[in-house]
Amino acid sequence: MERLFNLKQHGTTIGKEFSAGLISYITVVYIIIVNATILAVAGIPMEAGIIATILTSFLGCVIMGLWSNTPILLIPGMGLNAMFTYTIVQSGGFTWQEALAMVFVSGLIFVVIAFTPLAKVITASIPNSLKEAITIGIGILLILIGFDNAGIITSSEHTLLTIGDLSSPTVITTFIGLIITVILFIKNVPGNLLLSIMITSVLSIWMGGAHFEGISLSTPNFQEYLGVFGQLSWAEAGNIVFWLTSISLAMVLVFENIGLIHGHTNMLKRPENSKKSLQATAVSVLSSGIFGTSPTVASVETAAGITAGGRTGLTSIVTGVMFLASILFIPVIKMVPASAVSPILILIGILMLQNIVNISMDDFTESFPALLIIVLIPLTYSIADGMAIGFILYPVMKLLMGKGKEIHPALYMIAILFISNFVIQYVY
Repeated sequence: MERLFNLKQHGTTIGKEFSAGLISYITVVYIIIVNATILAVAGIPMEAGIIATILTSFLGCVIMGLWSNTPILLIPGMGLNAMFTYTIVQSGGFTWQEALAMVFVSGLIFVVIAFTPLAKVITASIPNSLKEAITIGIGILLILIGFDNAGIITSSEHTLLTIGDLSSPTVITTFIGLIITVILFIKNVPGNLLLSIMITSVLSIWMGGAHFEGISLSTPNFQEYLGVFGQLSWAEAGNIVFWLTSISLAMVLVFENIGLIHGHTNMLKRPENSKKSLQATAVSVLSSGIFGTSPTVASVETAAGITAGGRTGLTSIVTGVMFLASILFIPVIKMVPASAVSPILILIGILMLQNIVNISMDDFTESFPALLIIVLIPLTYSIADGMAIGFILYPVMKLLMGKGKEIHPALYMIAILFISNFVIQYVY
């Protein structure tokens, strides 16, 4: 252990790393049911989605632990699963099999970027205001999805959206669950999100919104999962929209992970580990498409493990092993109702909104494109389209105001790619 993880050098012990790994698992285990629920909307069977999420998280955490020796957790990303289901499948008209192929392609692009100097070039080219805007826009989209899944809001013929049936047991349970979730989060209760799901699930059963069938160990339905594992479809590979969508997904992945990993490695006071951490994340994304889920990201909840004393890759490996053990409790995981998942989506979305303080409102050439991204991601139900508008308008605004020197040359190429995407979508 000492040779592999350099525990003494990093001022930690096996006991501390195991404890941090367990705490990390408790903070992120909610992703199993939340991610599978969102993937189910795309057409991936619920149990298969659960197995895919578990296996992807296990492998991602192990790769991160062994390759970068950091306690960063890799799990399917919130927001990216929404992009997979609502943008690529529902809005884009692709099948989930074709979407998995796009995840694989985006992983390949990510690997090329992560293992070459391109990572530094891209990091330098994207203005901070646009990076922050993407996170905020995804946050609002998650809030919208949370409210929609719970029935708190519904479609309207006259106003697009309207309030749902507030007397519904699901709506009432969701509101109560949201209050519980926020209180537990504010009090920083260990495993607050998992505890919130458990309490709200019990409340939903009591109110008749879900049914309890007993807790039991079981053998996973791997037969159903084999219908998802490796089922990438290249039927639309001849369609240029397929490739442009893959590039858009790759850009979202790169921007989001660069920011997250930068924050985590700085928290560890080991910024030199960011390169290998980004590489581990890229390889994990590549595996996501094969395993049958949306892409992985360096989880925000990594901070909980670091705060608990996790300093090396042993922490993430312990978390990965805990994920693998979860496969025995799939019947229990499948019982979690929408009213228990929605509060988590809403809370995570609200936390992502806090990044708005990092956008300078003094310079309208900075804030205007950023604010459009924030507004258009949820309104179009498309992360890629909302992001594209901002990335196109940013250089246009700067050029018109005589500030062309502030634009990195690589940003022009990114803007051209997004314009090409819109043109091709219109033509097709």
